[in-house]
Amino acid sequence: MEALVSIASVYFFIVLGFIAKKVFSDDINDKTLILISIYFLQPILTFWGLTRVELNYNLIYTPFLYFIIVTTLLLFSIAVAKKISTDSKEQSIFIAASLIGNTGNLGIPLGIALFGTESVAYTSMINIANIFFIYTIGIYFYARSSFNIKNSLKNIFKIPILWFALLAIIYNYFGFSIHPQIDMLLEMGAYSAIVLQLLIFGIYLSGVKIQTINYKLTFSSTFIKLILLPFVGYLFLVFLNVDKFIASILIIQLLVPLAVNNVNIASLYDCKPYDVTIIVILSSLLFIPILFFYMQFIGA
Repeated sequence: MEALVSIASVYFFIVLGFIAKKVFSDDINDKTLILISIYFLQPILTFWGLTRVELNYNLIYTPFLYFIIVTTLLLFSIAVAKKISTDSKEQSIFIAASLIGNTGNLGIPLGIALFGTESVAYTSMINIANIFFIYTIGIYFYARSSFNIKNSLKNIFKIPILWFALLAIIYNYFGFSIHPQIDMLLEMGAYSAIVLQLLIFGIYLSGVKIQTINYKLTFSSTFIKLILLPFVGYLFLVFLNVDKFIASILIIQLLVPLAVNNVNIASLYDCKPYDVTIIVILSSLLFIPILFFYMQFIGA
């Protein structure tokens, strides 16, 4: 039930953004919302989220496995990207988008619903790994479609989210406390970031035209995210004989649909955000039936 409520909440704000753009049309400047989200609210969300987690070095193994599995598929995606498209922007979308999952807004509450509160420590650490992947590898490939390699690498360090994530980990490591009033402000900013992010997705969804959908890119990216990534993850975990509880959490986190952040970053670097939007919505729609199959498969 908690998982269904989380999914319903996500779609509520997406629909709200969709309606807002349809009603107010050009009065809504989506690029302004993107800049506010990435440069102001997303760093607050990242800092707030990472200071909620009590760092336990026994948990490092889980995000490490997650990162290894995702990196393996990254190398595969790079190898086959030219077979998917000759367009550099579409290649970047295929390489990056299909590996960036919604491990935070959806992954953590889904973990609680399926595995109980014991999963929070693991899903939170996996989300940390995903944040670093998004704002390093993800930024590099999205920016690469519009910049050369040198400037693409520079763009990684221009995004404040990565620095706020590092600050939060240092803050957490030394055990600093946050004043309740400041913590309340951070929490307000964090939830505002989530809502704004979903509204942005709805706004871009309103501009998608069925006749312009790139079906090859859409279905190949969705296949990587919902089928190949969790399957390769399963093979890795079986080979390493990972504890069943941890393995089940990892597979579900690998399976979650594409993160809405893909749309934000694609828009920021002018990397066909409408194509990314339709991939995110397709993976979100297919996620629910595929989730039930994987739950039976792993015995969750």
